[in-house]
Amino acid sequence: MIGRGSQFEWDPAKDRLNREKHGVAFRTAQQAFFDPRRVIAEDLDHSGTEQRYFCFGWVEGGVMTVRFTWREGRIRIFGAGYWRKGKTIHEQQER
Repeated sequence: MIGRGSQFEWDPAKDRLNREKHGVAFRTAQQAFFDPRRVIAEDLDHSGTEQRYFCFGWVEGGVMTVRFTWREGRIRIFGAGYWRKGKTIHEQQER
């Protein structure tokens, strides 16, 4: 279960690249998981050796999409941004 006590981790190099490419730090991306209306969906296109997921949640005035996986009981973030598809999925879930 995801809650305030959840532990997050990420690769610092990927965090830097994500900030450069999408303008989002992974530390900020964690907030998407605390949106009470967040949506968690499996990333069927990119799950290979491990299952990957999306979290669509409200962060700083918009719906953020966070790409992540579970590793050893931790949420490992490897991508995040404000993408239209994530906003659409989040809004559809509210209906």
